[in-house]
Amino acid sequence: MGSWKDFHFSPFLLWSQSRGVRLMFLLLTLHLGNCIDKADDEDDEDLTVNKTWVLAPKIHEGDITQILNSLLRGYDNKLRPDIGVRPTVIETDVYVNSIGPVDPINMEYTIDIIFAQTWFDSRLKFNSTMKVLMLNSNMVGKIWIPDTFFRNSRKSDAHWITTPNRLLRIWNDGRVLYTLRLTINAECYLQLHNFPMDEHSCPLEFSSYGYPKNEIEYKWKKPSVEVADPKYWRLYQFAFVGLRNSTEISHTISGDYIIMTIFFDLSRRMGYFTIQTYIPCILTVVLSWVSFWINKDAVPARTSLGITTVLTMTTLSTIARKSLPKVSYVTAMDLFVSVCFIFVFAALMEYGTLHYFTSNKKGKTTRNRKLKNKASISPGLHPGSTLIPMNNISLPQGEDEDGYQCLEGKDCASFFCCFEDCRTGSWREGRIHIRIAKIDSYSRIFFPTAFALFNLVYWVGYLYL
Repeated sequence: MGSWKDFHFSPFLLWSQSRGVRLMFLLLTLHLGNCIDKADDEDDEDLTVNKTWVLAPKIHEGDITQILNSLLRGYDNKLRPDIGVRPTVIETDVYVNSIGPVDPINMEYTIDIIFAQTWFDSRLKFNSTMKVLMLNSNMVGKIWIPDTFFRNSRKSDAHWITTPNRLLRIWNDGRVLYTLRLTINAECYLQLHNFPMDEHSCPLEFSSYGYPKNEIEYKWKKPSVEVADPKYWRLYQFAFVGLRNSTEISHTISGDYIIMTIFFDLSRRMGYFTIQTYIPCILTVVLSWVSFWINKDAVPARTSLGITTVLTMTTLSTIARKSLPKVSYVTAMDLFVSVCFIFVFAALMEYGTLHYFTSNKKGKTTRNRKLKNKASISPGLHPGSTLIPMNNISLPQGEDEDGYQCLEGKDCASFFCCFEDCRTGSWREGRIHIRIAKIDSYSRIFFPTAFALFNLVYWVGYLYL
């Protein structure tokens, strides 16, 4: 049996064994690390199969501040770009948020737009990885801005809530975009000859206030004008038909200025006026014809009906004029209301004429009875006739139910003869005999026919000619 020394590890052996263990542990760690890295690489490959990653260089706030400071260093915002070299070209475009309402009394309309202007300013070029600087309104007052104004504006308001509604962008090639939102009350001179079947082109004009054509040139950008959905606009009485733009030059003492104009074509809707004016006027005229079917002896009924319809037409005429400016010419509605008033007034005068002649016959009945006895003395007269002197000529006067006496002193030489007993005599040739008792019967045909013809000519003339 060996001694205990045989089983004792020497220090060298222990060191060798511990070194081998550490080496094996290190190799194992490296192997596991490589496996993990390979697995991560495989996962990354799987995740980036359908993606393209672009790493943009980081732009710090200090870099942008440095660019702006360098641009504004020595920049004079009182001078336009390329002054003394060539005109500054400004491209404009407009986005229309809404139009309306249109005020025909003051002849103006309200429009809400976003107005955009683009020009080049070589002093604002910069070198940077950023192609465009998106700035707020604080930068607007530090660079040159065109002095554009709206020529036919009565009142203009810029929107300032919650901050000024202005946008400024500067590209690295010196291109500048400046937009702002405006609400404008612009003049629109309405030609109301065809009211309420009228159409109008309301302009919106703008130009430079102080720079003539050789300093600033305005051009339309493509597309030049865009509009929002018209169904949300407050046009009320009007319908939006379309728009067009034009460019013209205004010659003034201070120079030639380029004027840019947008025309908004509007067509009036007739629904409101049809309900409020046309239908009531037509019904009032038809109501006045009811008197033709009322007995001529019902004086209070026919008189009150005629006066009521005349006053109603007067009221309708006044109401129709309230929605119009005080123009001196006759509009289409004025013509219609006036003709309706004439028809109603004529219906009242028709009964006045009928009542006058019928009451005149009754007033002379007593005198005719006194002269009845003398009639039997006159030769050649049929029974029931009298002699009434007319221009020193004695003519027979009948008193049958359908006849009416010739008035004393009446020559009966007119084209229309209104007395029954005047049908005899040499003057009757080529003349028309009208029986007073039949005036209501004539009116029942004449008034509706004349009014129908007037409506035919009126509506065809204004709507289709």
